[in-house]
Amino acid sequence: MKEMIEHIVKALVDHPDQIKVTELAGERTLTYEVKVMAGDQGKVIGRQGATIDAIRAIVRAAARKLDKHATIDVIG
Repeated sequence: MKEMIEHIVKALVDHPDQIKVTELAGERTLTYEVKVMAGDQGKVIGRQGATIDAIRAIVRAAARKLDKHATIDVIG
C-alpha cells in the first residue's frame, strides 16, 4: 500500500522527488505519514480536503482486505 500511496501523491505534486511515505504498523492499524514540501501540501489535501479524503477512502478499502484499519497523515 505504501507504493500505491507514493504513486498517487507523486502524480499530484510539483516536486515528486521530495515525497516520503512512512508506514507505521500496529496490530490492527496501519498509519501512513506522507511528507511533502510545504507548497505541495495543498495539492495533496485538495479543496476542502476532497483529494486526501479520496486517497484515504482507497487506502481504507485496500486495508479492509487485510482486515486492518488505515489512516493517512499529511506532513508538510
